[in-house]
Amino acid sequence: MKNIFNISVKKTTYKTSLKKNDKVLVISGKDNGKSGKILRILSDRNKALVEGVNIVKKHQKPTPTSSGGIVEKEAPIELSNLLIVCPKCAEGTRISKKVLEDGSKIRICKKCGEEIPEENK
Repeated sequence: MKNIFNISVKKTTYKTSLKKNDKVLVISGKDNGKSGKILRILSDRNKALVEGVNIVKKHQKPTPTSSGGIVEKEAPIELSNLLIVCPKCAEGTRISKKVLEDGSKIRICKKCGEEIPEENK
């Protein structure tokens, strides 16, 4: 959208507990119920690329290194539409954080109370 009034528009970004390689569940949208691994977090846009979710078709011109055609690829999906999957209870869950005595933070499953490791696969 073009800014015709020269007003600075501040886009809000929020912190997320989701990390790369986390297994997530889609809770809203056309891919509701699908799950996949996070390939990349786009924090400036509050979106993430999830493997096998939100597949779109892109028409690509041929280049010297690749042939052209219609390519299927993942498109970004909103972070608010994703829930992390707990490795123990195997369900989509919210996350709480706990500070340990040494000062480090860990992620805790709200349903079963178990720790969610950083590399949840």
